[in-house]
Amino acid sequence: MPQYVNLVKLCVGCESVEDLARYQRERGMGDPDWLPRHVTRMWPKREAELLAGGSLYWVIKGAILARQRILRLDEVIGQDGIRRCGLVLARDIHRTNTAPRRAFQGWRYLAASDAPADLRADREGDDALPAELSAQLAEIGIF
Repeated sequence: MPQYVNLVKLCVGCESVEDLARYQRERGMGDPDWLPRHVTRMWPKREAELLAGGSLYWVIKGAILARQRILRLDEVIGQDGIRRCGLVLARDIHRTNTAPRRAFQGWRYLAASDAPADLRADREGDDALPAELSAQLAEIGIF
């Protein structure tokens, strides 16, 4: 049994995995040491389990479509003085099998046993289906 846990989070503002990748590339332009970071208000209590191999699974248009490995958690103090958690992610975005997910606030833990598998290597180059169609197909059990 895996000894790690994952997080699942809505990818607000992105219509596709390509949008997410483009957004992250643009944020890190010009800095070879830059790593993607997502700041969230709540600090995960299960930090050790996350850092033992966990990933952030991205929900795009109603379905989990991708994941990024969580490398570390950074403390981020906002201009308002409130402590937040910076989820520092690996640059690589791994496409996953489609898994429908209803909208929710913040992030949720996702057990390793419940996480969708990465797409097979021979499917990585497939043209992506529209996110809504992919989610509907997953909902009826085709994906």
